[in-house]
Amino acid sequence: MTIKELHALFLEHPHICTDTRKITKNCLFFALKGPNFNGNKFAQEALDKGAAYAIIDEEEFKTSERLVLCDGVLETLQKLATYHRKYSSAKIISLTGSNGKTTTKELIHAVISKKYRTIATQGNLNNHIGVPLTLLSIKEDTEIAIVEMGANHQKEIEFLCSIAQPDFGYITNFGQAHLEGFGGVEGVIKGKSEMYDHLISQNNSIFFNADDGIQKEKLANYTKKMGFSSSDHQYYQIKFLGVDPYVSLEVEGTQINTQLVGKYNFTNCCAAILMGKYFNVPLTDIKTAIESYRPENNRSQLLSKNGFDIVLDAYNANPTSMRAALENFSLMKAKRKTLIIGDMFELGSTAAEEHQSIADLAENLHFDQIYLVGENFYGTKTSLSKFKSFDALKEHLTKHPLEKASLLIKGSRGMALERVLEVL
Repeated sequence: MTIKELHALFLEHPHICTDTRKITKNCLFFALKGPNFNGNKFAQEALDKGAAYAIIDEEEFKTSERLVLCDGVLETLQKLATYHRKYSSAKIISLTGSNGKTTTKELIHAVISKKYRTIATQGNLNNHIGVPLTLLSIKEDTEIAIVEMGANHQKEIEFLCSIAQPDFGYITNFGQAHLEGFGGVEGVIKGKSEMYDHLISQNNSIFFNADDGIQKEKLANYTKKMGFSSSDHQYYQIKFLGVDPYVSLEVEGTQINTQLVGKYNFTNCCAAILMGKYFNVPLTDIKTAIESYRPENNRSQLLSKNGFDIVLDAYNANPTSMRAALENFSLMKAKRKTLIIGDMFELGSTAAEEHQSIADLAENLHFDQIYLVGENFYGTKTSLSKFKSFDALKEHLTKHPLEKASLLIKGSRGMALERVLEVL
């Protein structure tokens, strides 16, 4: 079956499933493989549960006409996504960066959807499987699709751009994330910049932060760009007003009061505002969209529980985002501040140095109580309270409950520090 023929089948059954536990009636099941599973073995089960067809790549499992044999299921899924992207008239906005991708994507979606029929990456499905699934969620009436792209090594963004073929792009920042896979900060800059390289090669448009020296330098000689700035008047002006605890800003004389903590969210808002202006969304609608957005999924959430005012930022962490979170927390007004931070993953040979740097910063910011959690933080040279595991922290807090305070909780996803809430 050719990709064109498969696409015709997809138009008749426009829902993709890759997990037999989530089969919907008349979907197309793609029998993906992984290190510990082989989707081909579950293809017949998918049909039995209601799938219209199953796409497989091992001939021994082809036992009926509804089992479609291809050379490689993953590659076929990716080619189908690109074919559908070309078939659709929707404009594609691509998004990557070291920090803030998902929040920025959701803000852009909130703003753009005020005027256009818009879809966006669900959750953080931003890899070689998630990007195709996002593209295949584009409907006939979709006008704009916002596609988040994640990466932890070179050439990954280049590959995702070749699948999505974006019309527009934005990079949130270049930070100390996935240093192990990228080979250091310079590797991060090179890897994330693959989005710029793709857009420039196609003479497509780029949104950027003109206050970011790296981005400004990389785009110095490129003309199809639109930037925002809080200081450079040749770009779209957005003024930072403050954060206490939420970010507030001003654009064209209009004040916008967000529900986002942390100055680091200022540029995320700016990107959404700039894109809204480019696509002619009225400023009143932009303001409504930004002010109505509330973060979820452990991303800079402000919560209250049992007398604690909590900044829960436990979805992910790297040295750049950790440093920004600590510095922002130090500026927040509170009588008492407690810090609980967990290990940052994927730092490779720099792990010991980076964890020591964060431990030193935490100590120098003079919070009332500080708890470091995880094997990397446990290995730092510091007088701060440190625990090798979450269970060790939990045992301590059970015996020695925290005093009521403003509380920042931050760590990499694998640390799952949102579990602290159960201990309070």
